[in-house]
Amino acid sequence: MAVTREELRTDADRIIEKSIAAVMPDAAVKRTLEGRDFGDGRVVLVAAGKAAWQMAKAAHELLGSRIDAGVVVTKYDHIKGDVADFQLYEAGHPVPDANSFRGTQAALDVVADLTEKDTVLFLLSGGGSALFEKPLIKPEELKRLTEELLGSGADIKEMNTIRKRMSAVKGGRFALACAPAKVLSIVLSDIIGDPLDMIASGPAYPDRSTAEEAKEIAQKYHLTLTGDMERLLSEETPKMLDNVETYINGSVRELAKAAADAAAELGYEPMILTDCMDCEAREAGRFLSAIARSHQNAPISQAYIAGGETVVHLTGKGKGGRNQEIALAAAVGIAGLDQTAVFSFGSDGTDGPTDAAGGYADGQTVSSDKGGVTNGDSVGGAASSSITKHTVTVAEAEAALADNDAYPLLEKTGGLIMTGATGTNVNDAAVILIRR
Repeated sequence: MAVTREELRTDADRIIEKSIAAVMPDAAVKRTLEGRDFGDGRVVLVAAGKAAWQMAKAAHELLGSRIDAGVVVTKYDHIKGDVADFQLYEAGHPVPDANSFRGTQAALDVVADLTEKDTVLFLLSGGGSALFEKPLIKPEELKRLTEELLGSGADIKEMNTIRKRMSAVKGGRFALACAPAKVLSIVLSDIIGDPLDMIASGPAYPDRSTAEEAKEIAQKYHLTLTGDMERLLSEETPKMLDNVETYINGSVRELAKAAADAAAELGYEPMILTDCMDCEAREAGRFLSAIARSHQNAPISQAYIAGGETVVHLTGKGKGGRNQEIALAAAVGIAGLDQTAVFSFGSDGTDGPTDAAGGYADGQTVSSDKGGVTNGDSVGGAASSSITKHTVTVAEAEAALADNDAYPLLEKTGGLIMTGATGTNVNDAAVILIRR
């Protein structure tokens, strides 16, 4: 049965909403903590990452006054209210700032002088590499190195192999700072394969990467290193920790499954293509559009889901993020297709340094007609999720991709996905919808 563009967008919005709801950390945090005996020692909570506030809130709802003190460090606009008398900090992401350093120092202060009877409840989620930081180099040098890494095309494991060596808390060093206290670490994974030493750069997990690997990565991406950076790259990180107990709490596999379940409820036949997508964002978009073209003759409605985290190699100075680049690149490939859409979103509600969670495109987002349609009237729906009659040309889309400037074009076409901070962070999901 034929559907309008607005109805197709509504399907996408419902899939996004249900997918994110399914991977909120509350239930898993409580499952890990329920019935746990902390003995007669102190319990100190430290939460770091994009989901830190939500995880801390869930822990406090279960344990209440059993937690003696708490520090939460999360991204700007991610704190949604007080949690007991915890110290709450909002800080910079993806580049650490002064508030990252202040919040991290507060965490180090609260775990100082603990005894072997005490427990540090460490709630960790993605984004912690920027948010949880005490640099061993000058702050301005760390900022430049981080920006260089973000624009290099390096994947998250490569970036974190470098970043943990510039830090007094990454690569297992925070766990050392907590000793002799025990560390109960609950981790929300935002990296494919759930490598515990890489999630948020592994502050409380033995580091599997080596100094030699770090040097090779620096050479591969031609990083500009100071003498201090070169010295730190040569130093090994902790390889053994005997005071840490770790639990994984959610991953991109759950996000992809949740998207498939939500699509099935809407009448689509879902298929999870992968939960390990880790290529260049615009190449992922082109590939997804090729899949959409291949299945245009399907007699039933279909949904194809890909979970993971792509990378962006910065070639321009525009505004956007990896999920927006996926959507805009896919828009070119599906131009002219009926009842077909591709969208991609970050489960944390933020995509790159923007206020969008990702991007959405259908077969009318891009037109091969040079003139395009410049009428900006909304087709319908809420302001944050309505498509418009405005269509951009292939040339405009390709120019925006070359300048990493997907946000303005998707804003024109109503293709921005706006969820706000979600309270979770388990990578991204991209979805193809073919309605029949």
